[in-house]
Amino acid sequence: MTPRRAPRSRPRGRGFTAEMREAVVTALSGMELRRDLLIEHLHALQDRFGCLREGHLLALAAMLRLAPVEVFEVATFYAHFNLLDDAAPEPEPVTVRVCESLPCVMAGATRLMQALRDAPIAGARLVAAPCLGACHHAPACAVGHHLVGAATPDRIARTVAGDAPAMPAPPALTDYRARGGYRVLAAALAGDLPREVMLERIQEAGLRGLGGAGFPAARKWALVRANPGPRHVVVNADEGEPGTFKDRFCLETEPHRVLEGMLLAAHAVHADAGWIYLRDEYPHLRHALQREIAALAPAGLAEMPIHLRRGAGAYICGEETALLESLEGRRGYPRHKPPFPGEAGLFGQPTLIHNVETLWFLPQILGTPEGPATYAAQGRRGRTGLRFFSVSGRVRDPGEKLAPAGVTVRELIEEFSGGMAPGHRFAAYLPGGASGGILPERLGDLPLDFGTLDAQGCFVGSGAVVVLSDQDDLAEAARNLLRFFRDESCGQCTPCRVGTAKAAQMLEAPVWNRALLKDLAQAMADGSICGLGQAAMNPVLTLLRHFPEDRLP
Repeated sequence: MTPRRAPRSRPRGRGFTAEMREAVVTALSGMELRRDLLIEHLHALQDRFGCLREGHLLALAAMLRLAPVEVFEVATFYAHFNLLDDAAPEPEPVTVRVCESLPCVMAGATRLMQALRDAPIAGARLVAAPCLGACHHAPACAVGHHLVGAATPDRIARTVAGDAPAMPAPPALTDYRARGGYRVLAAALAGDLPREVMLERIQEAGLRGLGGAGFPAARKWALVRANPGPRHVVVNADEGEPGTFKDRFCLETEPHRVLEGMLLAAHAVHADAGWIYLRDEYPHLRHALQREIAALAPAGLAEMPIHLRRGAGAYICGEETALLESLEGRRGYPRHKPPFPGEAGLFGQPTLIHNVETLWFLPQILGTPEGPATYAAQGRRGRTGLRFFSVSGRVRDPGEKLAPAGVTVRELIEEFSGGMAPGHRFAAYLPGGASGGILPERLGDLPLDFGTLDAQGCFVGSGAVVVLSDQDDLAEAARNLLRFFRDESCGQCTPCRVGTAKAAQMLEAPVWNRALLKDLAQAMADGSICGLGQAAMNPVLTLLRHFPEDRLP
């Protein structure tokens, strides 16, 4: 007979000490212990200790009454968290992240990375990073929480040593109000701008979601209003598409215009709370928003609490349901739809999700009876309204361009971007960032707007336009983009997880297997849960479709 095992004196698995628990308590500095704040807790730990130690995570799990696996799976999901064993040596004081997305590689990021490897900077950990939202200042680099544009080894070394470049200081509440800001919100709160009139004006303007999908804003509002509260408004400021930096521009130049748009949308749908999900690559904006949000309630401008949440380096969280999962303190896994967020979104409650650019236009549209018609009339070629286009690559003056919907890439280059960079001839372009496909110069007179590029297998998405020249290797551009999708796939569904890895591998072959690439693309489009896997092969498919075979492997 097998003898009975003696009872355990302590729980199975790894443990933590009282000192580790006390360190977590100190790092959280009185923060509430809530499941949905898990990512904020992890940030607080890493900000204090420079990394996430296993013992600290175990202590945090116990304090939150979570299984350790729930904390570890979140901590390992997000790229900005640095997990170390308890016995591992202290990490370097500073992490240097060099952007390896397409616009930065075109500007010399690969050479920059090699130079930093050849001559390491004392006290710095070197990491390759996806898009940092500074494509117009390529090559871009983040030194800790400091962004270094047009980066060189010398500039990076100076920043590591403490001589960081100054970041833009967004205007404050008093500045915005002095220019007439919050006048439209005041009219709405006073009842002079009824909610039904707000909905009618948005519908008349033809405003669409400008984060990529282009869903009509009025239909979003109506869907949320049709479902019983409590309701939420969520601002998606997690732009991570290579080539995109419009959220950064809007929040740097006029954050209160975005906040007024958020509060107007919240008032229109009877929202009980507002949430801003800001990418971790914009720490200067996080500090500014914290300050300016705190000023709203004393000024009588906020009917609801506004929560500012920090991303942690996951492109997938730009997808609206993955963003909701992250806001709830989990991995950014996209949800199956339906139900849609307007029915069951944040915490299972009706949620209106808008991107920064959409909110930017609300005060202008809602401000006067003529606002909708004025906005709608500013498009070209029969298109509606204005758009921000993030223009990067081989142009003389890259940057954020406010231009009419329906503008062509040739017009963006010549009218808005100072023409092509010296020594470069326009050869190709990405009309919608990494996932929007690649088109040749001969199709440079097509209007850029929702639906206008469908026949070419492309889309304009969030308006990230990357201009390539006769000196760029198109096949290498496709490899760069597929490596990005491989690295940023959340891994939830097999077609995307395996498909992006397989595609990246296939593109390294000296001769591309075109038939197999097309079959793989179809399987990924059919089987992937969200747009990442569905659109990841667009750069490859459009190259095969629009470019002569002698320019490709």
